Amino acid sequence: MTYTQNLYFAKLERIKRELSEVPTSPGVYLWKDANGEVIYVGKAKQLRARMRQYVNFQDERVKIPLLVEQIDSFDYVVASSEHESLVLERNLINQYKPFFNADFKDDKSYPFIAITESDVFPAIKYTREKHKGGTRYFGPYTDSRAARELIDIARRIVPICASSCADWRRINRQFADSGYDAAVLGEGKTCFDCHVGLGPGACCGQIDPVRYAGNVTRIERFLAGHYREFIDELTREMQEAAAELDFEQASRLKQRIDIIKGISHKQHVVTQHDLDADIIGFFREETIAGVQLLSAREGAVVNSVDFILNKGKDVPDQDLLHNFLLKYYGTASSIPREVVVREAPEDAEVMEGWLTELLDNPHGAKVRFAIPQRGDKLDLLTMAETNAKHALMRYKVRTNYEDKRVNEALLQLESALAMDKPPLRIECFDISTIHGKHSVASMVVFTNGKPDKKQYRRFKMRLETDEANDFAMMAETMGRRYAPERMADERFGSKPDLIILDGGKPQLTAAMRMFDELGIDDIALAGLAKRDEELFVPWSDEGPVVLPSGSASLYLVKQVRDEAHRFAITFHRELRGKAMTASILDEVDGIGPKRKKALFKAFGSMKRLRAASLDELKASKTLPDAVAEDLYETLRGYNDMTQTAIEESEAELEASHV
Repeated sequence: MTYTQNLYFAKLERIKRELSEVPTSPGVYLWKDANGEVIYVGKAKQLRARMRQYVNFQDERVKIPLLVEQIDSFDYVVASSEHESLVLERNLINQYKPFFNADFKDDKSYPFIAITESDVFPAIKYTREKHKGGTRYFGPYTDSRAARELIDIARRIVPICASSCADWRRINRQFADSGYDAAVLGEGKTCFDCHVGLGPGACCGQIDPVRYAGNVTRIERFLAGHYREFIDELTREMQEAAAELDFEQASRLKQRIDIIKGISHKQHVVTQHDLDADIIGFFREETIAGVQLLSAREGAVVNSVDFILNKGKDVPDQDLLHNFLLKYYGTASSIPREVVVREAPEDAEVMEGWLTELLDNPHGAKVRFAIPQRGDKLDLLTMAETNAKHALMRYKVRTNYEDKRVNEALLQLESALAMDKPPLRIECFDISTIHGKHSVASMVVFTNGKPDKKQYRRFKMRLETDEANDFAMMAETMGRRYAPERMADERFGSKPDLIILDGGKPQLTAAMRMFDELGIDDIALAGLAKRDEELFVPWSDEGPVVLPSGSASLYLVKQVRDEAHRFAITFHRELRGKAMTASILDEVDGIGPKRKKALFKAFGSMKRLRAASLDELKASKTLPDAVAEDLYETLRGYNDMTQTAIEESEAELEASHV
């Protein structure tokens, strides 16, 4: 064991001893690195048991080995309940922004509509500010223009002061200095917004704080998407005004009702029933994810917003969903009664309790997670997932994400594999076989981090064996690809900077021996182990190189490996299919090479031949009737077992690559 490994295991033993003093209470734990920086925050029903799962490697998440490698110390906070732990976890994640917790990738500021509730006369405003105390926020909105337009519509329906109004700012300063004074307001001048019907006249004493508070409540209901209730209330007021012969007021109320109905007609109607839900769809790539959230209120989608997360397939679905829910609903003002997702979070019951507390419904309504199997909710979830994919694609194009990630990956590989320069040309090899039958090798080429399909090559193994022998097959492949005549062949392109061998240390050893025979010593080699994505290299005696989970370099290596695997399987299936086709016709007495040729000329393909009826076989006049009958029975039996045979064959093929 090396000195570095001794230090690592000594550190683990120290942390395990320290964990024995951690209580068994619920709470939140913080893992820290050697610099004392918080790198991960999590919650637990039982702190000691949960934290021990990390250092005992009982947690199977992909990121855990890298996380544990960086852990040097920890901290924890005991909570009175799991619900309290959830709230504390959210606050600590926002405070420390740990690397291993999922967060918003672009960290951009989204538009919100805010109501300054702490003021005597609360005002409405468009803002991108971080959430402040005493202010209620609605949104976020994807389109800033739509948010501003909604403010204008809301003020035409229910007059309310705007924070941009100079007179509103003036009276706020007066209240801060001397408190509320109705007499002073009565002497003030009328602002422009009040003249045109957008303001209620707080600046000149036309409305007191109690009546104004009623306007604020109605505006907040409107911004929360409760249009139907709002229409019913305005309709009652209109009818009362008409009954009192106040037709001018009734006309104003009618105009407001028409404005709200116009908004509703523009929105996507979901269902005839009242649906009060947020629908959350994810689309994940290896190191990044897109999220689309649709807000449905009263049977219509009233808002949609997308986010980009800095984690993808490198963390489990549950982790990604959990962190997003904490991040989004920690600042959201509009809490739905349902959250529609593809899979409920692991701590669904605790999360539902937290959201119910945020909802704070006077009638005791609770928030629950819904996992739809059919109907409108499933349609909306599918739509959200589709839009999440498009949001991610737009982000990648806008930020030139792919090129940046490729450049970062190549530089990381250069450093991790101790190369003299970035591996601009990578060749990767994979062997595909079933018990030594139809054995093939694939070679895929990535130039500047991207697939170069014109350079792909495949090799049909010449080695004859009754059992799979990946070691010998890899040696054969290396000998054929890097023989002097092939290296001089322009059709094989330039010499690679890096060769990746799918399979790990045995394949690396086979390649190294063949390179010794060929006298090649200036090409970097790495064997990729399938299980833990480790890279074995010739120059390291301290074990394999482990690329960081979620890193651009690991993403590129896995992409190269998966492409070689796909290319090998495709060739293997092609050879196997040809062999199966030949064997079917060979099973029928009376069919030789000439009749095979005649059958394919008559039917065009094996697929059409398999689908042919007995009458069609006889009508082709390629076979005697008796032979045609035998062929028909053979094909019918083959068709019955084909799907099962293919599935079993492919399962065995996949198993050979695990």
